[in-house]
Amino acid sequence: MGHLAEQAFQSLRIAVLTVSDTRTLATDTSGQTLIELLEADGHALVERAIVTDDIYQIRARLSQWIADPLVQVVILTGGTGFTARDNTPQAVAPLLDKQVEGFGELFRQVSLGEIGTAMMQSRALAGLANATLVCCLPGSPGACRTGWVHLLRPQLDSRTRPCNFVAHLKRLPERAVQACGSRA
Repeated sequence: MGHLAEQAFQSLRIAVLTVSDTRTLATDTSGQTLIELLEADGHALVERAIVTDDIYQIRARLSQWIADPLVQVVILTGGTGFTARDNTPQAVAPLLDKQVEGFGELFRQVSLGEIGTAMMQSRALAGLANATLVCCLPGSPGACRTGWVHLLRPQLDSRTRPCNFVAHLKRLPERAVQACGSRA
């Protein structure tokens, strides 16, 4: 039962992609919220980008990070609703090797207490692609905080028992591990 062995905290390399037709780096409060949360928890931001809510722009940027041996997690924010311009789930789903079936359900369950039945309009999803965890969250700072605190923080912590996603992610080259560091 090696997956239950004591583990030290492992700092993960995370990319943040904001999907929006209107946001800029100066106005991207959702992406900034995710960056602040992941860094406060000891993870490293590899890269941040903003793309328009276009299926092929989303896929192009996400595919680069999935193929990158130094990116272990990608968190997308935005484009998960029901408007004509909300295309994140359709863009991401075909790129996944395996879908994390409970991610959207748990996100909506946690959100019920925060936003009521409006939670039904979230198409949050997650999955694994090339040993990269890909998570899609709604485009609001509150939704990003909810997703990070209740779902991602515990599952991206190698010390979470009985299991977590860290064991399923890319193993970094030794030089990248040294650059990230670790904390106990």
